[in-house]
Amino acid sequence: MSTLIDLDAVEATAELQTLPQFIGGEMVESDGDDVIDTVNPYSGKVWARVSNATATDVDRAVVAARAAFDGGWGQSTGHTRATIMRRLAVLLSENAEHLARVESNDNGKLVRETLAVAQNLPRWFNYYAGSAERMFGSSVPVANPNYLVYTLREPIGVVAAVVPWNAPLMLFTMKVAPALAAGCTLVVKTSEQTSASALEFAKLAAEAGLPAGVLNIITGTGQTTGRALVGHRGVDKVSFTGSTRAGVQVMKDAAENIAPVTLELGGKSANIVFADSDLDAAANGVVASVFAAAGQMCIAGSRLLVERPILDALVDKVVERAGSIKQGDPFDPASEMGPLATAEQLERVLGMLDNARADGATLRCGGRRSQGAGVDDGYFIEPTVFTDVSQDMQIAREEIFGPVLGVYPFDTEEQAIAMANDTEYGLAGGVWTNDLARGHRMARAVRAGTVWLNSYRVTDPAVPFGGMGASGMGRENGDEAVDAYTETKAVWVELSGETRDPFKMG
Repeated sequence: MSTLIDLDAVEATAELQTLPQFIGGEMVESDGDDVIDTVNPYSGKVWARVSNATATDVDRAVVAARAAFDGGWGQSTGHTRATIMRRLAVLLSENAEHLARVESNDNGKLVRETLAVAQNLPRWFNYYAGSAERMFGSSVPVANPNYLVYTLREPIGVVAAVVPWNAPLMLFTMKVAPALAAGCTLVVKTSEQTSASALEFAKLAAEAGLPAGVLNIITGTGQTTGRALVGHRGVDKVSFTGSTRAGVQVMKDAAENIAPVTLELGGKSANIVFADSDLDAAANGVVASVFAAAGQMCIAGSRLLVERPILDALVDKVVERAGSIKQGDPFDPASEMGPLATAEQLERVLGMLDNARADGATLRCGGRRSQGAGVDDGYFIEPTVFTDVSQDMQIAREEIFGPVLGVYPFDTEEQAIAMANDTEYGLAGGVWTNDLARGHRMARAVRAGTVWLNSYRVTDPAVPFGGMGASGMGRENGDEAVDAYTETKAVWVELSGETRDPFKMG
């Protein structure tokens, strides 16, 4: 087993490392020669390469996963799986700082955030270790007293999991932990831009005693590697996180093999602030919802709906705080916002900013690529706030995935609901009010999989997460996630010993 990546050694040499794939419990080279550069978003420099896995690589990984499933993991006890998962949780805790550094180097997130995520990962594996030990079936009363009927929950089989670049380890864990608890094996396709932290995770999983082939990690693009994996006939279940457009293609490819899918897709979430709310708390929540992680979150609160009497006061607070956000080196503790993860995303967001100005939105702050010492080489965009945004503008309709906020005034609760729900997405939303009854009414009325009241961007392994409409289907986290990786089997036991009429049902 390879040792963990030494980032200091990587920085000290000009020689680029090609990261391997993890198949059948081993770090292996790709069957093909095509490689993809991995760029540090802060420096703009290539620091490693990954293989663009071929169909042969994909097949090898799926075969390894199937062999591990049939070879014992699929029939293992919950206690066995839980023991390994708890050992893995300990190793993750011990290596949290290293994993955080690798991820910040790979996708540009602040190390203060990647470290907090890495330190939280053990919670997911400890929580789902408990789930592995409590996968209960049920006894079902039926009309015919001659039968005892009970159900079993069995692992669905080989899972194809596809994770994006914006929060690699967290989104990876949200798929891997419940799938392992259920007794499934996995082939994970990482983003070609951010594969390093998942490969480091695989080494720790092997050290924890996870049998060879239970977890396999392949690298490559969505169009080649991803589609070959999702459409593979040996895959029993697909779990995908990414854009809505890509999710539609995943559904089509998985449908060829009748493989069920869980899709966590895009969002266009609204923060709704009423005049009776705590303005300082609301402003802080708005900043957290759209400027943290440089806005590269599916749950980003990129729409701010404000009751008109407090419109100017709240916007002034948000603009003031946005203008003071310190951008810089993700490894500098003083930095508050890092770069976007890729050059392609930078260009896309800059284009949307140009369109917003052309459409007539009023720029209150930001709106450009960041300039100055410490940011010139990276993919930085200034924290941006637009007012006078209409519902038909591009920045009002499309997911931005950058630090860009649009502001919309409203006058009544009913108007706020209509505006919040005027989107094809339905992933998340926030409501800020000190009126308890109104808060509960709004939580029911906003069409989204998660609604936070007087908070934003909080998660826990026990709480289901997912969206409605164009934001996807199915849920991650909570007991629902384990359910998604299992099949229910009904068992009928004849108790009387009587001979039945073979031509009469029941």
